Amino acid sequence: MSTQIILLALVALLALIIGVLIALYFGYQYGLTKSKGRYEENLRELRETSERKLLEVQTEQREALREAREETARFRATIEKENAERRSELQRQERRILTKEENLERKLDNLELRERKLNTKERDLEQARDKIEELKHQHLLELERLAQMTEEEAQQLLLARIEAQVRVQAAQRTRLIEEQAREEAESRAREIITLAIQRCASDQVAEAVVSVVPLPNDEMKGRIIGREGRNIRALEAATGVDLIIDDTPEAVILSGFDPVRREVARLALTKLIIDGRIHPARIEDVVAKARQEVDIIIREAGENAALEANVHGLQPELLKILGRLHFRTSYGQNVLAHSVEVSILAATIAHELGADVNVCKAAALLHDMGKAIDQEVEGPHAIISGEVARRFGKSPRIVHAIVAHHASETEPQTLEAAIVQAADAISAARPGARRETVDLYIKRLEALEYIANSFTGVEKSFAIQAGREVRIIVKPEEVDEYSASQLASEIAHKIEESLDYPGQIKICVVRETRAVDYAR
Repeated sequence: MSTQIILLALVALLALIIGVLIALYFGYQYGLTKSKGRYEENLRELRETSERKLLEVQTEQREALREAREETARFRATIEKENAERRSELQRQERRILTKEENLERKLDNLELRERKLNTKERDLEQARDKIEELKHQHLLELERLAQMTEEEAQQLLLARIEAQVRVQAAQRTRLIEEQAREEAESRAREIITLAIQRCASDQVAEAVVSVVPLPNDEMKGRIIGREGRNIRALEAATGVDLIIDDTPEAVILSGFDPVRREVARLALTKLIIDGRIHPARIEDVVAKARQEVDIIIREAGENAALEANVHGLQPELLKILGRLHFRTSYGQNVLAHSVEVSILAATIAHELGADVNVCKAAALLHDMGKAIDQEVEGPHAIISGEVARRFGKSPRIVHAIVAHHASETEPQTLEAAIVQAADAISAARPGARRETVDLYIKRLEALEYIANSFTGVEKSFAIQAGREVRIIVKPEEVDEYSASQLASEIAHKIEESLDYPGQIKICVVRETRAVDYAR
């Protein structure tokens, strides 16, 4: 029973499996048929789409090809047009080049023709030049024969005439410039110098290298000499001054180049004469006291000079050196009074010209300081003065103005230095300020006339107004009116280089032309 059931179950299972298989087969066939239909439909759609796309692509290709052909045609047309224009331009350039070549050929032909003509002319010119040189040489020989001088002599004569003309022109120009400068500067300079001189009224003290001591009687001479000359030797040894006791009534002469020592001796001898006790021991005491008194006088003189010149800040030692100038003279002019006068003049001029007044005052007051110690230090007094001022700490501008107050030492480089130099010349040139010996005076006049007579064209010369003017008479046929101005300048320059003199010297050149005839 169970076996039948199993068999029936197996048969049923087998039938079910076969049914399922049959169902699956028919389902597969149906799906296959349906899938085939969809495939065919998709394939058909794909073919239609492909054909449509192909048509579109073909259409686009045909359109692109057409456009490419059109673009190619346009490009070809443009290229052909450009080529045509280039060919045309090349043809024009070729024609232009051909034209230029033709022109160049014609010009070359013309140049060759001209060159041949120039060569011909050059040969003709060479021949003409040779003929001219020959004629020139012949004419030169003829001129030399007629003039009786060589070519070199004629050149020298021509150069001499040209040089004379140039000298005349230079003299004319110099004279014009001098006149213009004189017109502009003379009134202003006169005003400034007059104002400075009017403001300065210094007293002048004349000193010499000797001092005279009056005696109450001639018996005092013997007492001064002493037994066997002991007193006079002691006095000379203590003071360094020579005592001259001669036949001069009631007077003893003290001689010495050092004015300070001479003043010490004068004071000491005066005290001894008043006291009456004259012997070597007493002489030494009195001379020592006299030296102290002179030191006080020197210091006070330096202080008074600085106060009068309104110069402050000078060291005591510098004032002592300055005060020693109280006993020093130059051409009879007291040097300390001269220094104060120069300081006042320089300050006034500096104020008018806008220069540094303090520099001018100090430099002018100290400019002759070297004369106080020139017996102890070698060298020009201007250099000594500058060195002393530098040692006492004065500024370089003051030192330069001091050194340059004589142009023979250093040329002025500043306005202040020029002012000090001018003020020094004004003080020295003032009438009555200085004097000199008769021998020196005569020698100076002779030297002035000798220098003036040494120049060509001078007929005679005269030194007048105590040597402050040289009047020169020139030969009118050798010196014209323009050369006269130049001659005056050259003579003045020669005098400046050759002579030492106080103040300034006027050079006056006189040219006179006389016409003489007789009525018969």
